[in-house]
Amino acid sequence: MARMKFFCDAERCIECNGCVTACKNANEVPWGINRRRVVTLNDGEPGERSLSVACMHCSDAPCQAVCPVDCFYQTEDGLVLHDKDICIGCGYCFYACPFGAPQFPSEGAFGSRGKMDKCTFCAGGPEETASAEEQRKYGANRLAEGKLPACAEMCATKALLAGDADEVADIYRERVAYRGAVGMATGWGVGYGKPGIRSNTIDLTGKAAGRD
Repeated sequence: MARMKFFCDAERCIECNGCVTACKNANEVPWGINRRRVVTLNDGEPGERSLSVACMHCSDAPCQAVCPVDCFYQTEDGLVLHDKDICIGCGYCFYACPFGAPQFPSEGAFGSRGKMDKCTFCAGGPEETASAEEQRKYGANRLAEGKLPACAEMCATKALLAGDADEVADIYRERVAYRGAVGMATGWGVGYGKPGIRSNTIDLTGKAAGRD
C-alpha cells in the first residue's frame, strides 16, 4: 500500500494562505481551529522562507504514543486519524506533537478542552464513509472520492505536495536537480512553468496525474 505524506517546497511557497482557506472550506472546522497554517522563518531577513504546516501523519506518531485512551489509529495508507467519540480532551497529544497539529475548541469554561481536532489528510474518520456524521465530525473524505487533500489541490504554486511518499520524493528530486542545472535562475517561467517538472496532483495509485 502507498504511504500518504505531505511535503512543502519552501522554494515555492509564497505565504498566500490558500491552503489554509481551502482546508477551512472543505472541512468546515470550528472557529478558532486551524488544521493547517503557514509559518515564516527569518521573517523580513535574507533567506526568508515560508512553510505550510499541518499534521505530518508520522510513521511513529508521538501523539498516538502518549494518548491515554488510544483514540488514535493508523490506516493502511499510513494516515494518523483519531476517534472523537473516544477522545477525552486531555491535551497530551498537543504537547507531544512537534508540529502543533492537535487543536482544541475554545468555547466552554476557562481551561476546559473539548474533543481534539486535527488534519485528516481529507480522509474522514471512523464513521461510515461519506456519511453526514463523518462530515460533521471530521470534514471531507476526499480520498474516498479519489481526490487529493483540498490544501494541496488549491496550492497556486504547487509548493504543497501530497500523495504517495515515493512519488512526492521523486517530484521534489526532479525540482532540486532542475534548480541546480539552471543555476537557481529565478522567474515564474523557470520556477513554475518549465515543461517536465511534475505537478502536485498525484492520484491514489501513486501516479502523477499531470505535468506543468
